[in-house]
Amino acid sequence: MNTAQQSAAVEAVVTSYNQGPLILEALDSLYRQTVRPARILLVDDGSTDPASLAILAGIEAGPAPVPVQVIRRSNGGVSAARNTGIRAARASLVLVLDGDDRLRPAFLEKTSALLAARPAMTAASSWMHTFGVLDAVVRPSGGGLTAFLSRNSCPATHLLRRSAWEQCGGYDETMRSGFEDWEFFLRLLETRPDAQIGIVPEPLLEYRTAPASSNIQSMDKRLSLMRFIIEKHLPSYQAHLADALLGLEAASIQRLSGWEAEIRQSLQDRQPLSDASRDFLAHPSYGDGGMAAAVRLRSEIPDNA
Repeated sequence: MNTAQQSAAVEAVVTSYNQGPLILEALDSLYRQTVRPARILLVDDGSTDPASLAILAGIEAGPAPVPVQVIRRSNGGVSAARNTGIRAARASLVLVLDGDDRLRPAFLEKTSALLAARPAMTAASSWMHTFGVLDAVVRPSGGGLTAFLSRNSCPATHLLRRSAWEQCGGYDETMRSGFEDWEFFLRLLETRPDAQIGIVPEPLLEYRTAPASSNIQSMDKRLSLMRFIIEKHLPSYQAHLADALLGLEAASIQRLSGWEAEIRQSLQDRQPLSDASRDFLAHPSYGDGGMAAAVRLRSEIPDNA
């Protein structure tokens, strides 16, 4: 017997574009929540695939454990689709879920508990279990404004306060190349000085990975997208410049330390180094800790190792 509760305070916005049967997995994960949303707003962003359109028609026609309203719009990108759904929501809390991802049963229960306990928290999400190409647990940290200046610290799937969405103006619909969620979170956090985004330290979000996904492809434009974000939020970056730069430096140190450990292990095991690792030891980078790392490696491991 399904004993799931239903919360009148929560509605879900699920965005879809030519996602075929994947959208059924997303919906099923909502039906299985220990605390179900009162309504699901399924926003189709101009799908053209016949199989996807047939599935949407079936969703409209069939019964469901949670009422589902399909909203059709011309293709305008994920930001426009999310805004359309949130605008149509009536609940004080709105879940934003991409149509190719899934939630584990406790996601809504635990994220809504975070928001209930902390009025300054504008949104909440969880760690991610990635599946598809990559099987891993990713642990975003959440936090306040300064935590988000150097990197995005929250998954795109999250539960938010609708009032905060209204106050910050929603997603930027001009951003169709990626990073729209990061920019949106910055504006959420700018709505009040003590604003926070919470993270449940459990992998309650199942995030589908594929080489052709928009998130992966946006990495090719990372620098230009970051410039856009910095210029749009220039007052926040100016006010917290040290935090932003130190956040970037901390990420750089972490990556360099990982690479140093990998080279050290290869040298100890007398395994061949990659071309990039050999080039690093022959020509270490300067000014970012690279030369220090190369000195440590060569002082610990003989040249003929």
